[in-house]
Amino acid sequence: MPGRRRALVEYVVEHSLLLAAGAIIAFLWANSRDAERYYRFAAQLHFIVNDAGMAFVFALAAKEIVESIAPGGALHTWRRAALPAVAAAGGMIGPAVIYFVYVVNEVQPVLLSGWAVPCATDIAFSYLVAKSIFRQSHPAIPFLVLVAIADDAVGLVILAAFYPVGDRHLLAGSLLMAAAIGVSFGLRRARVTSFWPYVLAGGTLSWSALFYGGLHPALALVPIVPFMPHAARDAGFFVEAPGARDTLSRFERWWKYPVQIVLFFFGFVNAGVRMGAVGAGTWAVLVAIVVGKPLGIGATVALASAAGLRLPAHLGWRDVLVSGFAAGIGFTVALFFAIAAVPPGPILEQLKLGALSSVGSGALAFAAAAILRAGRFSASRSAGRP
Repeated sequence: MPGRRRALVEYVVEHSLLLAAGAIIAFLWANSRDAERYYRFAAQLHFIVNDAGMAFVFALAAKEIVESIAPGGALHTWRRAALPAVAAAGGMIGPAVIYFVYVVNEVQPVLLSGWAVPCATDIAFSYLVAKSIFRQSHPAIPFLVLVAIADDAVGLVILAAFYPVGDRHLLAGSLLMAAAIGVSFGLRRARVTSFWPYVLAGGTLSWSALFYGGLHPALALVPIVPFMPHAARDAGFFVEAPGARDTLSRFERWWKYPVQIVLFFFGFVNAGVRMGAVGAGTWAVLVAIVVGKPLGIGATVALASAAGLRLPAHLGWRDVLVSGFAAGIGFTVALFFAIAAVPPGPILEQLKLGALSSVGSGALAFAAAAILRAGRFSASRSAGRP
């Protein structure tokens, strides 16, 4: 029985079911007769979930980035990183341009601040869709994960640069961040192997720096994670090296399950949107992400190939297009961008509905795979090829 329970827990974690459960509960409650009570309750949790708890979610995303650029990692050396980075750029530029054109055409300038919402890619959900379409050994899966990681890395920069959460006090923030970096560097030089000093000392200073500096404090652990000692080589995406005792691996193991609780409350706090809130912002996000992701990724990969970069072996153009649709699932990150982009009100609800509805891009990825005969729908599958 313990083995079965553990398998069930791992299934829930791998498929982000707690996040989905929180979002569903919020959506149903917000559309019930008791909606006002939901909004009051969610407002009380907003700060601790979005500004504090999400710091650990972004920290685990940063952990994947740090390990992927380590020797043997998928982004180690520019040759490996170049094509996914170019594809990620296209996957952000395409939706941003289409969003801008849509908003201008609809004469809705108030929506312009939400341009980054359709640029987001939810790593976990996109990865699950890719695994369902392609075999585990198919190069489309690591390609999509690399694109999603690069996408989110740039997204964190965009979040910090374009979406301040208050008045900017750059001098105070810079001094506090310098102290955070100094403390973390000192811990690394002193060969401190426990992750707690990095989190409690460096993380707290970094959180304060961002909070008082006017930037989003949920990014607090992103500049601290690279200082945590980590394995010399990358074991692979979402793979824990057997018996790994390095600081970063132990940090991931400790926070793996608490982060799922954070994601449940993130979905609960932010996904409560009235169905009647559909508006121009909803359609702008949906059109931009559904059209812009595959178009942007496909176009930039084509340009990169023409410039001399090569697609990985056994990765065809049909696979790239299907991956583009899978990357169109914004969900968690898109919700976070929407919350950072606009204040509470009708516009935010419109953008949130668009972010939530982006999960439909997963169905489009399956449809594209079926039409293009890619992945599990490929005629070569029966022959044993990827």
